[in-house]
Amino acid sequence: MATKKKVQNEETSDVAATDNWKFLFKWLFVIGGIATGAVNALAINPDFTMPSFLIWVSVAIGVIVGLFYFNSDDLINVGLRFMIFSAAARSLPGESEVVAYATAFFMGFAFYLGPIVLVMAIVYFVKKYILSK
Repeated sequence: MATKKKVQNEETSDVAATDNWKFLFKWLFVIGGIATGAVNALAINPDFTMPSFLIWVSVAIGVIVGLFYFNSDDLINVGLRFMIFSAAARSLPGESEVVAYATAFFMGFAFYLGPIVLVMAIVYFVKKYILSK
């Protein structure tokens, strides 16, 4: 007797493809944030010269992640992350070198979250006020 072939559900392949992209964007977000924070922490050293294109790469990654990874309805939570990192960076006393590097890292991560929050806010307001009509 002939064996029955399994019909692959088209929906499951679409879900798998979406999950793969979400996985890629999640790691792009994490690596971009850590790299931006680390480069900003190194930038307080006077011997370190930061290439100017790194800032634009960080902004571009933030825009891509803001468009494709985060849901614009989650704007408040991502905005709170931005505010928390900014407040943490400003609240640490800069008397020791370790605290200075930690402050610079937090500010770098906040600089990375800025374009993400801005893109999410634009997408949120376009969806709410322009596309809903």
